Amino acid sequence: MKILTLIIAFLLPITVMSATVVGKVDIQRVLISIKEGKAVRDKLKKQFDDKQKIVKKEEAAIRKLQEEFKKQAMVLNDNAKAKKEKEIQTRFMKLQQQTMGYQKEIQALENKYKKPILNKLRGIITEISKNAGVDMTFESSTAPIVYAKTEKDLTDKVIKAYDKKFK
Repeated sequence: MKILTLIIAFLLPITVMSATVVGKVDIQRVLISIKEGKAVRDKLKKQFDDKQKIVKKEEAAIRKLQEEFKKQAMVLNDNAKAKKEKEIQTRFMKLQQQTMGYQKEIQALENKYKKPILNKLRGIITEISKNAGVDMTFESSTAPIVYAKTEKDLTDKVIKAYDKKFK
């Protein structure tokens, strides 16, 4: 009797494991496919384009200063040359800092805009996973499953359900 109990104890986890169905969802694909995600992407692109215009304008101004400096370099004294070089370098460093600030700002906006979507997605994914008979669901790009005997890609269902629920 003890041996039979021991055999059942060893075989039970194997039986349970073989019946596990793994679900996967590509969150990035969901974010770029749902209507709300597209709206966020459009907002971010506009913000990025606005910042890019400012950066391009300043880059052009710095290039113009450099060209003027090259033309005047022969006639300027050492003190004037040093002053002009410092001015160009200061503006360039300021532009780099401004660009990094813009990048952080855009990234913060992206996180701000995506957070509510991701919170709503969690409920949708749970609902779809339950309806699909999935035991556990992974985000396919951050936790890629190399192999699962039974795997279901729920991404398309999640996209449809999200757009249906959150118009």
